[in-house]
Amino acid sequence: MNLIFSEYFLILTFFTFSLFLSFLIFFLSYLLVFQKADQEKLSAYECGFNPFEDARMTFDIRFYLVAILFLIFDLEISFLFPWIVSLKTINFFGFGTMLFFLIILTLGFIYEWFKGALEWE
Repeated sequence: MNLIFSEYFLILTFFTFSLFLSFLIFFLSYLLVFQKADQEKLSAYECGFNPFEDARMTFDIRFYLVAILFLIFDLEISFLFPWIVSLKTINFFGFGTMLFFLIILTLGFIYEWFKGALEWE
């Protein structure tokens, strides 16, 4: 029973330290950095349109394509990590399944590349 509590204590210590460090960095950034808001800092950030206009205005399809690309690679990484961790214990079927998954994602990436989704004007 002591072993279980010692393992949880290490997790609690790590969580407490990371929480303290994140709050320290957050508050030090406000204390040490000179902040002056100007028109450029208050403008729309990386979205391509003014956020205070009508919500029914047309939206460029390239933003959706970039979001789909992000989801593809985000999902790829989230599925690759457990596969890599268990690579020694899975058989050839598990290896082939992940290889098939990666081939499908690569084909999707090549399709978007040829359609011009990666070229921003």
